[in-house]
Amino acid sequence: MKLLSIAVPCYNSENYMRKCVDSLLVGGKEVEIIIVNDGSMDKTPEIAEEYAKKYPDIVKVIHQENGGHGEAVNTGIRNATGLFFKVVDSDDCVTESAYKKILEVIEETTRAGTTLDMLISNFVYDKQGVKRKKVMKYTTALPENRIFTWNDVKHFHKGQYMLMHSVIYRTQILRECNLELPKHTFYVDNIFVFNPLPYVKNMYYLNVNFYRYYIGREDQSVNEEVMIRRIDQQVKVNKLMIDYMDLSKLTNRKLRNYMISYLDIIMTVSSIMLIKSGTDENFEKKQELWAYLKKHDRRLYWKIRSGILGRYMNLPGKGGRQVSVVGYKIVQKFFGFN
Repeated sequence: MKLLSIAVPCYNSENYMRKCVDSLLVGGKEVEIIIVNDGSMDKTPEIAEEYAKKYPDIVKVIHQENGGHGEAVNTGIRNATGLFFKVVDSDDCVTESAYKKILEVIEETTRAGTTLDMLISNFVYDKQGVKRKKVMKYTTALPENRIFTWNDVKHFHKGQYMLMHSVIYRTQILRECNLELPKHTFYVDNIFVFNPLPYVKNMYYLNVNFYRYYIGREDQSVNEEVMIRRIDQQVKVNKLMIDYMDLSKLTNRKLRNYMISYLDIIMTVSSIMLIKSGTDENFEKKQELWAYLKKHDRRLYWKIRSGILGRYMNLPGKGGRQVSVVGYKIVQKFFGFN
């Protein structure tokens, strides 16, 4: 059995997928690279098959009709044979030295018979044109170089969250929680990270800059203008995360607080984008989103609504909307907007 399965969702990725796949091949035969061609209309299928032919013991290619990023991840999970599972987007790549350390940790814990549910590492915002790259680290929040539980987790700062770029899940965890990302929907990476968390008992944080998250393309999903155009998909993901939250089942206080804080930042992202769009229709959608949260769980609503971000997002009048945009700085830190 492979130590690690890495899904690479590809849609019209001919211009950058080689850099991604080449960086992953360094893992050798302990790694399974699953290239999911999500209905590409360029040379992506041919490039993928080229890698599969050249590295038959490492690269697996799956062609499917276009279902969006979420469905490509679903396909990766369904076909993964590795003990652990990672998603690396086709326009991103990984750092070799950090990659090898991560594989060493996975191998050591597996050999020791230790059940590890999630491995966390740093990621780099590789923004085009910026010389000094921002790194998302967790040294203030997580113990380093050892297995730990939620009880050992310290304080996460606002904007300091474990995103898809920073997590590697035990594959079975993703199957136990019945993770199924919605088709044709952007921003599902938040669901990918969020939903398995109640199933995670043991974690390991490796303070290495593993994932290089490339941002800077105008058509990218985290481009602010693109997010505003796709705001209905952001709201859809936000509501699915609300639906998933059940405070009564979150018995560990630190896990519960982390998930509430995560939902808090997603509510802020949605609210800020709806406000910045400047339309009355989207402002009504913002009010409806908060009403949706209140209807789902009044206690959860008041926990988020009474916090700093919740108060900023719900100030009355046009003046209040302008003040709300102050929260945009936190949103920028979270998403690394273009």
